Amino acid sequence: MFSKGPLSPRGPEKEFPVDHDKLVTVMRRLALQAGEKIMEIYDSDEFEVKVKSDSSPVTEADEAADALISAGLEEAFPGTILITEEQAATHDTRAETFLIVDPLDGTKEFVNRRGDFTVNIAYVENGEPVRGVVYAPAKGRMFYTLADGTSVEEEGPFEVEAPGATRKIGVSTPDNGALMVVASKSHRDQATDDYIGKYAVKDMKSAGSSLKFCLVATGEADLYPRVGRTMEWDTAAGHAVLTGAGGRVVRFDDHQPLAYGKDGFANPFFIAYSPEVELKPA
Repeated sequence: MFSKGPLSPRGPEKEFPVDHDKLVTVMRRLALQAGEKIMEIYDSDEFEVKVKSDSSPVTEADEAADALISAGLEEAFPGTILITEEQAATHDTRAETFLIVDPLDGTKEFVNRRGDFTVNIAYVENGEPVRGVVYAPAKGRMFYTLADGTSVEEEGPFEVEAPGATRKIGVSTPDNGALMVVASKSHRDQATDDYIGKYAVKDMKSAGSSLKFCLVATGEADLYPRVGRTMEWDTAAGHAVLTGAGGRVVRFDDHQPLAYGKDGFANPFFIAYSPEVELKPA
């Protein structure tokens, strides 16, 4: 079931799939608990910001959330392969089925106190993100897949142990002559604008982190092109939520489905969209 390569340092391979009911419950709980920890630091007078080897920022909130989520997943699913942004030792793992975490997606948004950051936890099965949770604690929005694979948005305020009311979400039926497009807030460039220029656009939104996937999933946007570097932990949870809402994520170059478990967990450019959008060539 797994591709060749070193095993995760977390233990032996485990038979899959995992219990999806348990998975959804655990991911939701850990996302909320991590969000509480993140907001404690976000609301403090100051916090430490360090620079990683790839020049990206990391804060004590990233590290605290990662420790909490990792410990919780390891306890709930012992032996399951876990990939997390903040633990470089996991990035050499080769697998097709695994848990993958970005404890604080949108660290630049966090540092600049803009609020567009999320907690992302996902489960990838045979190269496809099938379950995930995206929680934006500063925005008070949380999206996740249910055990049957459909996606919902839960209404706040959120209780860690008691899920509140949810509403099923689904992608738009777009008007290709007047599309709603969402693009990156901090990674917008000319190549992105050039591609968006191929469409008839009614309105443009900017959003940070994996919230862009969720805006397509709820029908608040029709199209999200990403012409820039991302990693699988940035996208897996949002991808799962969008899939559960009827959306698609494809490679930018050939419009083939975006697969997971790639070498180094780096993504090619991609497009997330409502299936009725008439995609333009790259």
